[in-house]
Amino acid sequence: MTQAAPAVSPTALRHVMLAAAIGSALEWYDFFIYGTASALVFGELFFPKYDATVGTLAAFATFAVGFLARPFGGLFFGHFGDRMGRKPMLVATLLLVGGGTFLIGLLPTYAAIGLWAPVLLLLLRLLQGFGAGAEYGGAVIMAVEFAPKGQRGLYGSFAPLGVTAGNLLAAGVFYLVTMMSKQDLLTWGWRIPFLVSLLLLGLGVYVRTRVAETPVFSEANARRPPLRAPAVEALRRHPRNFFVVVGARLAENGLGYLFPVFGLSYVINTLHMPREVAITGVMLGNIAEIFGIVLFSWLSDKVGRRPVYIGGALFSAAFAFPFFAMAQTLNPALICLGFILVMGIGSAAMFGPQAAYFAELFGPRLRYSGFAFARELGSIIAGGPSPFIAALLVSWMAGAPWGVACYVILLSLITAFAVWCGPETHLSDIAADAPQDLAADGALAAPNQA
Repeated sequence: MTQAAPAVSPTALRHVMLAAAIGSALEWYDFFIYGTASALVFGELFFPKYDATVGTLAAFATFAVGFLARPFGGLFFGHFGDRMGRKPMLVATLLLVGGGTFLIGLLPTYAAIGLWAPVLLLLLRLLQGFGAGAEYGGAVIMAVEFAPKGQRGLYGSFAPLGVTAGNLLAAGVFYLVTMMSKQDLLTWGWRIPFLVSLLLLGLGVYVRTRVAETPVFSEANARRPPLRAPAVEALRRHPRNFFVVVGARLAENGLGYLFPVFGLSYVINTLHMPREVAITGVMLGNIAEIFGIVLFSWLSDKVGRRPVYIGGALFSAAFAFPFFAMAQTLNPALICLGFILVMGIGSAAMFGPQAAYFAELFGPRLRYSGFAFARELGSIIAGGPSPFIAALLVSWMAGAPWGVACYVILLSLITAFAVWCGPETHLSDIAADAPQDLAADGALAAPNQA
């Protein structure tokens, strides 16, 4: 039996959704700005002793290393998010990622301090990753736990919308700074996107501190005391759901970074197209993804999370070779269309429903830990290394992208299979403890939750 969600005033609901969207946009602006800089300038600024290809690979490697810190951030902040509440963790993660980004903008380059420059860049990247490990999960959970009955997919989409808007904002800011001369860009222009993040950070903290704690968390705490180790309990009580999250992340996360980050580098550095063409393609892809996220999230409330998610994975597999064929035409319109289709359909159909789906897979007392930890394990496998692996495959194949296309297909098929193995959850009760949670607590059986 499905219970009605606790009543929330329209004003409070709008405030929560704004906090989920703006907070994620600002935090992921910080995160994506690093990826964009890795593709465009970090190889030359922080790894100048290498040739262009190796320097780009080294920059992508530092991008990937940040993902190693994310599961630890998910464990740490997820633990306290399940014990102390969602709200304080959302503010803390925002401060970590935003602060790390601002400090990157102040870093001296290799020309000034030598080897210490990439070392400090790596340390700040790890700080970003630690905070980002629980940011998105917390924003999603807050949106989903406040959402009206039957609309969790749509309301949960506000957090992924914020992520996509952050990516769009990052690409837009870099589009403006790349209009500078190359000398000005490499001397001081690259710092502007990082330093501007301080203003955005202040706005994000202001919005999030004004949000109330979720009624689902408050009610769960009133019924039973918090679990001592919610992450361990999430894996022990929900092993299938835990690994469904990890598998479902591979294509969504891997391709979510591969196309905007590696795709940018491929069009500019391998195909030698103007930077404006590549960045415009990524920006148009993000605009298409915003509309796609809303559409596919709404659709998942009607037909279920699994069919929409699997459809997005299969589309991504089918479009892998056509995307690179379109890029190799060197036609700016076809390059932009490729980004629009792969991001607006493939990525959006996975990323949109994912928010509500992952939250629904775990009960309220271990939701933050289970969601954040499992999700970020998938990030290590897919999102972090995907731009590096793609760049390496292109280098091995002397500029040919077909190895990358096969890599895209592999990730997509694994994700489709993982989601197929998972339960359908769109009609479940978000506030109820799952039967296995009640059984583990020694309680009587309760109505079934997927």
